[in-house]
Amino acid sequence: MLLQGKVAVITGAGSGIGRATAKRFAAEGAKVVVADVNDARGVETADEIALAGGSVRFVHTDVSRFADVEAAVQAAVDAFGRIDILFNNAGIGRYKPLLEHTPEDYDAVVKVNQYGVYYGILAAGRKMRELGIRGTIINTASVFAFVASEGVIGYHAAKGAVKMMTQAAALELGRYGIRVLAIAPGGVDTPIIQGYKDMGLADRMARQHMRRQLQRPEQIAAVVTLLATEDADAINGSVVMVDDGFAEFK
Repeated sequence: MLLQGKVAVITGAGSGIGRATAKRFAAEGAKVVVADVNDARGVETADEIALAGGSVRFVHTDVSRFADVEAAVQAAVDAFGRIDILFNNAGIGRYKPLLEHTPEDYDAVVKVNQYGVYYGILAAGRKMRELGIRGTIINTASVFAFVASEGVIGYHAAKGAVKMMTQAAALELGRYGIRVLAIAPGGVDTPIIQGYKDMGLADRMARQHMRRQLQRPEQIAAVVTLLATEDADAINGSVVMVDDGFAEFK
């Protein structure tokens, strides 16, 4: 098992990439803290892992609140004695043309997608340093940190920030043996793209990938799992493209 003996916290683990990754981590031997703001979905993920024989805890977590993120990290230590991996994955999307935007639209997306990652880096980094653990922090950026699109300016801003926070945090935390890296998925068939589906834009998004199809959460989870292993120890401060060529093809 690739993650035997590791303890991981995954935010946004109630659905999509987060759920797929939580299940994959558990299958690879990790003990998992499922962190999500949606209690029903989070408990469902945790129950699926437990039924498969995995070690798991669910913690209600609103990543726009530092105290919640800090509590999720502490829950891992309280339940399993340590934290080796934090997957900063929680995110939201809000499609609206720029000139129809309100400050509240922008703030809502940035608070979750940008601040939530910052809070995770801070909470996990502090705890890993305190415990002397050479851990790994993985952030979910996006292909939209590299290419522009219409209607999601807040999402672009937040994911661009995640890219730079990843690099800056890796530089500072390297002295403690902590790796910080990010993934940049393309269009993944998860609830976050429901707005595109509602407007009939999902097919257009699918065609922007080299294989002309939306990605599956399980594909992204497989890459995150690899990056969390010691075999990926040389990867640090990088944003790994997991976009089926979206950025190049677009």
